[in-house]
Amino acid sequence: MPSGRVKWFDAEKGFGFVSRDDGGKDVFVHRDALPEGVEELAKGTKVEYSIIDTRRGVQAMGLHVLAAPQAGAPAAPETPKRSPEELNSLLQDLIGVLEQQVMPPLARGRRPDRKTGAKIAELLRAVASDLE
Repeated sequence: MPSGRVKWFDAEKGFGFVSRDDGGKDVFVHRDALPEGVEELAKGTKVEYSIIDTRRGVQAMGLHVLAAPQAGAPAAPETPKRSPEELNSLLQDLIGVLEQQVMPPLARGRRPDRKTGAKIAELLRAVASDLE
């Protein structure tokens, strides 16, 4: 799973951005991607997430808090298992991604490109770990 640090997050607006550890473009984070019980993210918080490509760019999905922003800061809350309702919503989103990005090439007798295939596989692994 990709990881990074929170660049900024505005709890009132319900979104922010994460700087990627791999040096790629910043990732948009909506409040819906936050773990249950987490309402905001402090700047510098270490996070792990899945990525989904949207019309507006790269967006985080299924974000997990790994560490608090500073050594002296209180520990980050442990990410609980997703509720059945959250998993249902997550799976519906994933099905939409599969229908848009994976099934059309397969229907034409081709595999999705490697980059898309790798991202989809990463998402599937993240959801699978939540189902266990």
